[in-house]
Amino acid sequence: MEGLVPLPNDWSERWHALGDAEVICVEGERLSGIELDRQTEGVSGGLRVEGVGFGDRVVWEARCTLASVVAALSVIRMGAILVPVNERQSDAEREAIMTAVTPVLVIGEPRASHPVDLAVVTPEEIAFIPYTCDAVTFRDPALIIFTSGTTGNPKGAVVTHGNLQAQCAALVEAWHWTREDRLLSALPLFHVHGLVVACFTALVSGGSLVLRSQFDAEDFLTTMGEESATMAFCVPTMLQRCITSPHIEAVAALRLLVSGSAPLSKELFARYEDLGVTILERYGMTESLLTFSNPIDGERRPGTVGFALPGVDAILPEPGGGEAELRVKGPGVFAGYWNNPEATEAVMKNGWLATGDIVRLDHDGYLIISGRSKELIITGGFNVYPGEVEEVLLAEPTIRDAAVVGRAHDDLGEEIVAYVVVGHDFAEEKVRTHLRGQMSAYKVPRRFVMIDEIPRNHMGKIQRHLLS
Repeated sequence: MEGLVPLPNDWSERWHALGDAEVICVEGERLSGIELDRQTEGVSGGLRVEGVGFGDRVVWEARCTLASVVAALSVIRMGAILVPVNERQSDAEREAIMTAVTPVLVIGEPRASHPVDLAVVTPEEIAFIPYTCDAVTFRDPALIIFTSGTTGNPKGAVVTHGNLQAQCAALVEAWHWTREDRLLSALPLFHVHGLVVACFTALVSGGSLVLRSQFDAEDFLTTMGEESATMAFCVPTMLQRCITSPHIEAVAALRLLVSGSAPLSKELFARYEDLGVTILERYGMTESLLTFSNPIDGERRPGTVGFALPGVDAILPEPGGGEAELRVKGPGVFAGYWNNPEATEAVMKNGWLATGDIVRLDHDGYLIISGRSKELIITGGFNVYPGEVEEVLLAEPTIRDAAVVGRAHDDLGEEIVAYVVVGHDFAEEKVRTHLRGQMSAYKVPRRFVMIDEIPRNHMGKIQRHLLS
């Protein structure tokens, strides 16, 4: 962390230096650097009046409005701990988070799951009172972000100011982020991809940021051109919807198009290459932030997530060898789960984070994510990871989307079942015959279940527990 300062200090210095230059545009509302610096100081003072102190937890309904984003940045600047939540989450989910973090304030709308004595304010209701924020250190918690909870109960990952600054510095270096860059993002702000990787890093890079409250392919591509974006961050579902738009040519003006949070098919990668855009795929998780990325210079290899980012160490198998669980160490690795030492000890071993992802390296050292260890299917004594089967399925022209799961089987232990969204010319036996030529026979799904849509979370990850 030598030469770096905590993110709030870095933000303030850069915004003040940028003066009247625009740094953020949210749904058409814009602020210059000097005004964003002034606004976040004033809202910090308003939060103090609401009873928020250093280290207190503030639950933030992550609405994508300018007032809401300013409120979130103000919480971080004043040394309180921001707890981003989806405004559409159920009352039961909200109640579990409230119980876990015991916040002093909710920035959002009142709801039945909030304790009756808990202060709730909308971003627009926070008073503006100039305030000199307390200094934070790298060790101080900045965020508690709850994991998606696709299996088991969600846990609150504690992200420190040191984690944030290390992540932003690594991405600025790795992706050659400059003051001239203008990032477009429609990613949800309750997730590290949208909040940390996109929003926080753009605001510390000296460049500017354009946020859209929801993703619509036509709006996204039109905004891309109108706002002269040089960078855009997406998940594969967004890229799939954009590719069929008549405005898709807007992506050709981008310096960098990044995909993450879920696997990108090689076919979709190739379709963007035909447009003159080579997508950069990267890898990360809530507990480690981003740790791997394809190179900004050099080959961006489809189906891989490249190499370790600056400052990241990893325990990896040999290039061209077998598979192993990925373990990482570095300044971006979280401080543990909030008030949950048992869960923390389960994933942290001697400073190394066990990611739960099974990986291998190709012969040139590019990292390939084979699948999640918890998703492992053992069929007839053979290990199969859903991701490798899904990749082959998605290369089939009659299969539009796919998800693979294991189901109990009397003889095999588990059988492989493929849930597929198909075109009108899908023929199961023809597809099955073709698959046998592409993979080992034990990996070929024994059953195909045709459905209208694969269930995915907000980041495009398959929710396998919803398939039955």
